[in-house]
Amino acid sequence: MCIVCCVLTGDETRQRVKFTDERVCKSHLLNCCPHDILSGTRMDLGECSKIHDLALRADYEIASKERDLFFELDAVDHLESFIADCDRRTELAKKRLAETQEEISAEVAAKAEKVHELNEEIGKLLAKAEQLGAEGNVDEAQTVLQEVERVRTRKKDAEEEYRNSMPASSFQQQKLRVCEVCSAYLGLHDNDRRLADHFGGKLHLGFIQIREKLEQLKKTVQDKQEKRNQERLKRREEREREERMKKQTKSRSQERKRSRSRDRDRDRRRRRSRSASREKRRSRSRSKERDRRRRHRSRSRSRHSREHSHKSSRDRDRERDSKRSSSERRSDGLNGRTESRRHDDREAGEI
Repeated sequence: MCIVCCVLTGDETRQRVKFTDERVCKSHLLNCCPHDILSGTRMDLGECSKIHDLALRADYEIASKERDLFFELDAVDHLESFIADCDRRTELAKKRLAETQEEISAEVAAKAEKVHELNEEIGKLLAKAEQLGAEGNVDEAQTVLQEVERVRTRKKDAEEEYRNSMPASSFQQQKLRVCEVCSAYLGLHDNDRRLADHFGGKLHLGFIQIREKLEQLKKTVQDKQEKRNQERLKRREEREREERMKKQTKSRSQERKRSRSRDRDRDRRRRRSRSASREKRRSRSRSKERDRRRRHRSRSRSRHSREHSHKSSRDRDRERDSKRSSSERRSDGLNGRTESRRHDDREAGEI
């Protein structure tokens, strides 16, 4: 499915996928896909299995200015896998050379390695001079060429030491070494043109670009991760600070509630105390009033009793007097009647 998508035109690709699609090559978006960099070299990797489209790269570059998409992680994984394969091929090539070439002493090997290092330095300087000349920086290119001449002198001395340390027959044999950057074979007796073609060639420079891009991406990923960790730490601190503030606010609120509750309780106790005091005063007042009424009733009853007793005594006196008068009247009537009868009797006797 991915291979079919790769052969689509740019317009069709844009219509079908976006740069965030998993089928899009993230290394291509970051301009570091080995399939693009090593295209046309003897290590051409062919077409990438994922979608390559310059329009998608442009979309990504616009979007990446607004937010972090962390496509660098995918690109780092891709390049690390590629460089690991290259390093394995380098080690295998070194092993094969060690098996095929005549074994030499450690001292001679060190001298041969010094010649190789000087060859590599000359090749890099020549490639740099050619690049500066192509860019129009003639003076700087001449300065680099002068440095090349000085390194050539040092190389001649190193080759003399190497030649004197071993038999002439062995010295004439081509001693090879493996380039640590691109795994290509380099000869001890390679001329300057051969060295310049190698170190200034697309293959070697492409591997340098890939390795440098990998280190750059690693640093970018590390910086972004540190920044993200700092932001995460800052957010966590802010959350903790907000939680502390909430707890403090809640604590203060609870304290205010407790204070208000205590105030209410205190006010309630005061009201109850005042109410109790008023009730006591009322009770005492009622008690006093009852006592006054009781005393008043007692005095009234006593006065009434005295009055009643006095009245009763007068009544009894009057009754006694009345009885006595009645008795006297009865007695007087009886006496009168007796006298009258006597008088009548006397009159009757006289008659």
